[in-house]
Amino acid sequence: MINSLFHKIYHIFTVIWKTFLNALFPIRCLRCGIFDQWLCATCHSTLPILTEQHCPSCLTHITLNGEVCPTCVKKHNLPYCGIFVVSYYKDPLIRSLIHHFKYHFIKELAQPLSLLMAQALNNSHFPTPDLIIPIPLHSRRKRWRGFNQAEELSYALDLQIPINTDILRRVRYTKPQVTMRDRDSRLNNVSDAFVVQNPSHIKNKNILLIDDIMTTGATITACAHELKLSGAKNIYALVIARE
Repeated sequence: MINSLFHKIYHIFTVIWKTFLNALFPIRCLRCGIFDQWLCATCHSTLPILTEQHCPSCLTHITLNGEVCPTCVKKHNLPYCGIFVVSYYKDPLIRSLIHHFKYHFIKELAQPLSLLMAQALNNSHFPTPDLIIPIPLHSRRKRWRGFNQAEELSYALDLQIPINTDILRRVRYTKPQVTMRDRDSRLNNVSDAFVVQNPSHIKNKNILLIDDIMTTGATITACAHELKLSGAKNIYALVIARE
């Protein structure tokens, strides 16, 4: 009863707050300033798409779809097969879009960002997965943001592949990865943060994890590790950019 009342009040406050923000800061293209859209078609066409994919571990070897290179397969026991990166984080517009999407809570930006992801995939030989799993947020952070950006991207991408948001859960609240600069701290931060429910639903299946951005890949590694332990066959990840 109390939780239900809290969610109703929170929803009303969110609607009022968004209405206030829209009145104070009307929707304008984040690049050219044209009104009524967050990213106009002309500015969207300027967004860069990576022409080469690299091994996500060593970042040195070029691989077809961002697969882990043979050298790193031998050196590291990574739970995923590869990470496909769509664009350059150093691009100012890409950075601005991701920042406004995550920290200004502009859910509508899932549309232009997912379109960019689709364009990149159309020019690739990326393997078709059996199931898409967005990287989950802890319920506390999801309430704060109002949505899970990975979920929004997954649904907007509309690959006609089943999407499941219940199998992989984040059960431990963690500090934002962006606040930590070294890989070991990030790995420790997300250690044991995820659990798999109903492992039979992913047994021998090819899984695609989707997220907005990666830095060291610690979160993707932690998620893939749990999925692999639960019987998933091959795990890939798709992200907009690598920081």
